[in-house]
Amino acid sequence: MLDLEASNTDRTITTLTESELQPHETSTSKKKPGMLREFLTAFVTIFLAEIGDKTQLATLLMTAESKSPWVVFAGAAAALMTTSLLGVLIGRWLARRLSADVLETATGAGMLVIAVLLLWDVVHLG
Repeated sequence: MLDLEASNTDRTITTLTESELQPHETSTSKKKPGMLREFLTAFVTIFLAEIGDKTQLATLLMTAESKSPWVVFAGAAAALMTTSLLGVLIGRWLARRLSADVLETATGAGMLVIAVLLLWDVVHLG
């Protein structure tokens, strides 16, 4: 830092680096594309998985029988948000203790077990 004296007033001259002259990006602006991508991936995946499932059919039936469809909507939405919150919290807890590869393998194995059990029920009952 240089101190220059001009007309009995102290003035300080500082030099700025090139990076300081560039507009600063906030950490949120860097995260937005990733956050939007994660949000859309989660939304589309869950939306497609939930279309026509037993929860939607139960909600449909409750709404048909109810005189308060918006109350049914609020209850169903709160229930889905709560189960999603549990999934996020448990997933975060597991991610801190296990690697992504282990979680992916365990999830795939779990899905295969469910598929085999469902196939067994179809073959066994059919």
